[in-house]
Amino acid sequence: MKRHRIAALVTASTLLLSLALPAMTNAEVRFDNAVGSDTLGRPVRYALYLPPGYDEDSRDYPIVYLLHGGGTGQPADWFTLAGIDQLFDRLITEGEIRPFIAVAPDGRRDESNAVATYFLDDADAETRWETMFFDDFIPAVETRYRALGGGEARAALGISMGAVAATVYQLHAPSRFAGIAALSPAFRSDTQLLGLSPDAYRSRYGGLLGEGLEGDARLNDAWEALRPETLVAQTDGARFRRVPRFYFDIGADDPFFEGAADLHLSLRDAGILHRFRVTEGGHDWPFWRGALEDAVLHLDAVLTRDYGE
Repeated sequence: MKRHRIAALVTASTLLLSLALPAMTNAEVRFDNAVGSDTLGRPVRYALYLPPGYDEDSRDYPIVYLLHGGGTGQPADWFTLAGIDQLFDRLITEGEIRPFIAVAPDGRRDESNAVATYFLDDADAETRWETMFFDDFIPAVETRYRALGGGEARAALGISMGAVAATVYQLHAPSRFAGIAALSPAFRSDTQLLGLSPDAYRSRYGGLLGEGLEGDARLNDAWEALRPETLVAQTDGARFRRVPRFYFDIGADDPFFEGAADLHLSLRDAGILHRFRVTEGGHDWPFWRGALEDAVLHLDAVLTRDYGE
């Protein structure tokens, strides 16, 4: 009899507690969204994450841009392969992070995606993805949804190709992001670039560096501009003196480890605060899924000033 009374009391207490707590609506993921772009002359598609409660209030939110990897990478990967919406939901519900909007733009050149964009402008300016992102995409998205707007309420998370872009964006335009997280940034060494077959070179760098380049012709001005030491030397380091706005995590067996280490050393020698982690693993989804939570916690810290100012 005593057990039944205890069980009844627990059930009643749980019911009263659930009634006392405000109901939180589920988060929402929307695929196949698009905004127009005068820069590219075509729509740019994107996937969207709206946090729990978005439709129930009228407040504005920070926004995180998710930049996918190269090859077969696409916006849906963040949700179908990484389950990042479930990670966001859990961390928000547990109070580990504050709610934000997340947008995953489609960085593919076209459906075939024979030549990577790297989310950057082509050497010949035929496709200007980075220009489009800042001039067309961000203003359209942050007007369409209730984004706070401004660099201090904006962050980026990238993997592989997208991690290169996130790093370049933060260094090219320090005030446009509160911070970035880059997992397995695909910065190649000169040796790796020169070792690519003609087909492999074209698929990766035919747009970014120029078509049909062989040998030392690949080490051109466009390549020089992508070197970690060049990127760091040309940025305004003052913004990065007090807060670690950069977060990097790379697998110990990642083929791009050397390039990531060069970036770390360039940032360190320039006195730019950043977080650089090496974790067991390679350049693959098992590594990225395992690395996502700490990367998201970093983004929350820069968006909410938890690192201080």
